[in-house]
Amino acid sequence: MAEKLMKYADAVKQFDPVIGLETHVELSTNTKLFCPAHVEFGGDPNTQLTPVSLGLPGSLPVLNEAAVDYAIKLGLALHCEIAEWSQFSRKNYFYPDMPRNYQISQYDKPTNGNGYLDVELDDGTIFRVPIERAHIEDDAGKNTHVGGADGRIEGADHSLVDYNRAGVPLIEIVTKPIEGVGDRGPEIAGAYMRTLRDIVRALNISHARMEQGNMRADVNVSLRRNPTDPFGTRSETKNVNSFRGIEKTIQYEIRRQAAILNDGGEVLQETRHWDEASQTTAGGRVKSDADDYRYFPDPDLVMLHITKEHIERLAAQMPEMPRERRNRLQGEWGFSDLEMR
Repeated sequence: MAEKLMKYADAVKQFDPVIGLETHVELSTNTKLFCPAHVEFGGDPNTQLTPVSLGLPGSLPVLNEAAVDYAIKLGLALHCEIAEWSQFSRKNYFYPDMPRNYQISQYDKPTNGNGYLDVELDDGTIFRVPIERAHIEDDAGKNTHVGGADGRIEGADHSLVDYNRAGVPLIEIVTKPIEGVGDRGPEIAGAYMRTLRDIVRALNISHARMEQGNMRADVNVSLRRNPTDPFGTRSETKNVNSFRGIEKTIQYEIRRQAAILNDGGEVLQETRHWDEASQTTAGGRVKSDADDYRYFPDPDLVMLHITKEHIERLAAQMPEMPRERRNRLQGEWGFSDLEMR
């Protein structure tokens, strides 16, 4: 049954949208985050493995130094505060593609925090997106559902698990709630994601190919009557892997939530999934809070110590960022905005 939707123009007149993006960037290191298994997209299933990436008893993680350096460089590009001491924790949940039944991530002591990214919109407006954190974690494997429509679990006969991706290093960039977007929320989110893609490619830390899952985003949307009201209940649409999909997800969720609230209903805090074919989101599971993951420091990993000298060495290696480079060249060559596109 099709969900009731409000016209977008009416929705943003009646409600104040607040959005948030949790972007997973897969790093282009040669090996995984905690073991020497090779990283390569498109390899034969379950061939890029070690006891660590399979979570076998007695196997111990060893941190990939290159992944840490990549994370610091991204933190510098996002104007983050780089923590002298950061910590890896176990995020506990069960999925078939998570061989340890927990993910090694950073929780209350991330490497990068409290940053921002200025993005330029089509009309030249600069919008500042606040960054809460950019932390290091390892990826899960990949489920393939066989027999259902479009590879989805609904109607599938069985599922296959490929652990090649399990343990691949990621940086998760989490924005603070992005307020004041008005009717330009989809445009701002698209510009942010494109700017982020250009930055990680300029840093040479990720291929950032969304069609390969190198870069994907969880899209959070909530509505409130007035900008001074508390935040509304948010939905989280998981693993959207195209710029257009992210923009369409935000637009759809604003229309869907506005219709619910306008009828006196309550928005359910849940995960949702974007369906490209129908251009709609569909409900998933009720969203868990952080305490449901039972975070605790990983006893197999010591705290990560990053010295000021090490940060300065990496800062000296930073290339010119894409937007600054474009503006510099435009000024030097005297090109108009249209000519630079």
